[in-house]
Amino acid sequence: MTTSSHRSQGFLRRFATHEASGGLILMAAAALALVVANSPLAEPYQHVLHAYIGGLSVLHWINDALMAVFFLLVGLEIKREIIEGQLATWERRILPGLAAAGGMLAPAVIYATVNSGHPDTMQGWAIPAATDIAFALGVLSLLGSRVPASLKIFLAALAIIDDLGAVLIIAAFYTADLNLVALGGAAAVLAGLIVLNVSGVRGLAPYLFLGAVLWVLVLLSGIHATLAGVLLALTIPLAIREPGLSPLFRLEHAIQPWVAFAIVPVFGFANAGVSFAGFSLRALLDPVPVGIAAGLFLGKQVGVFGMVLLAVKAGWASLPHAASWRHVYGVSLLCGIGFTMSLFIGLLAFPTSPLLQDEVKLGVLMGSILSGVVGAAVLVKAPARI
Repeated sequence: MTTSSHRSQGFLRRFATHEASGGLILMAAAALALVVANSPLAEPYQHVLHAYIGGLSVLHWINDALMAVFFLLVGLEIKREIIEGQLATWERRILPGLAAAGGMLAPAVIYATVNSGHPDTMQGWAIPAATDIAFALGVLSLLGSRVPASLKIFLAALAIIDDLGAVLIIAAFYTADLNLVALGGAAAVLAGLIVLNVSGVRGLAPYLFLGAVLWVLVLLSGIHATLAGVLLALTIPLAIREPGLSPLFRLEHAIQPWVAFAIVPVFGFANAGVSFAGFSLRALLDPVPVGIAAGLFLGKQVGVFGMVLLAVKAGWASLPHAASWRHVYGVSLLCGIGFTMSLFIGLLAFPTSPLLQDEVKLGVLMGSILSGVVGAAVLVKAPARI
């Protein structure tokens, strides 16, 4: 093997294991989608996404099936962090928990205020409430030693709690008419998964088989099918004392590269493509894009930074180790990167309106880009305190 081949393999190996890599690939996929949607390839791009395979369109397979694996990973991470990770004690939960709560409430209030005179768009109130962990951590990681390691842990914990809040919002507010028969079947399968856990079954095959059945039943029930991934994750045994044999660890490590380097980029490519043909500058000032962009850029920084300030001044928690207030403010801005989950909630909020879906994409892109650029600029100028 040549030296250049060794160098290429070494680069690919380092890239695959770098924590910023998933975010970089997602950025590239989103940019490519915008280029394709505004090129001669726009028509075949839309044709492929809306072609039907096995009763569902390609876009539905991506958003309902592939994203169920993404939510499975989210559920596994939430369970692991709550049981034995950064959220294992109330002392560790309070600061990121309060920050996440403020970071979801303030953007929702801003969106609702901007759209208060438009009842047909109020359903999108939760769109700017979510933070994209891959994007935000990717930007933070690119800054290297300029930010303390504790800040990355804080952001990861905040984003995981944020993901949990987004899952609960989807389950509570974005559920269609219920099919009680399918819902009852899903409950029975979930009970079976719990029995497997309680019985000490460690093999992944029975869980994954029942998980697939659960996905089908949840899809038919009217609850969004991706929530089947979270429910499955909560039943996978953790086995803290045997990390090498833990089904949760094995499954998490097996699907994490697929989610980071395939599923999320495919979702981004399929959903970020908005055509600017026919759009005017006035369209950027419509209530939906303005509410989303303002919610992400202004709401996130106000909610996250405000709650951290309150918690520290009240003596409930302390700043992350070696972090300054400028560091915290920069991270608060990065929380306004809401790409993946915000786009996903936008599709659920306006399922029958392509125009509003495009406005959601514009708002998410504007708010996320602004938050990422300004947040990185603030952190670059922060004092290095490691």
